[in-house]
Formats: sequence, structure tokens, C-alpha cells
Amino acid sequence: MKYRVRYNKMAGTRGTVDHKWRVFDETGKEWLCKAVVIEVPAWTEIDANGHDWNFACDGQMKIAKESSTVFIISL
Repeated sequence: MKYRVRYNKMAGTRGTVDHKWRVFDETGKEWLCKAVVIEVPAWTEIDANGHDWNFACDGQMKIAKESSTVFIISL
């Protein structure tokens, strides 16, 4: 699955002040997290809105809820 990672400019309003990252999957589902670990090749791309930039990558997502960390690992 393809994931897009974007900085959370609304931290504190959207999630806590520590939730600095937004992670989106191909369907548009979003997760807010404190940290992201990308263990696969990644690239940058402009978002569909034309204003924001994402890190994008293909992989499988795992979530460590106790640390609010998203891991994107190889398939």
C-alpha cells in the first residue's frame, strides 16, 4: 500500500502538541502520530491540493500505540 506522510501544521488543534505527523493511506484514511519510522525507499511529492508536500512510500504500516509511532516496513 502507498502511504503519504506530512507534517501536522495543526498540532495541538488536531491531536496533541506532540502529534507532529499525519499519515495517509491510499484510501485517504489518516493517522496522527508522534513519530514515523520509514524503513523502505521514500520520495517526495506534492499533494493533490497543490500546496503541501509529502513523503511517499510503498510498504506495510505497523503502529506502536504505546509510543504513538508509525512504522512503514517492507511488504
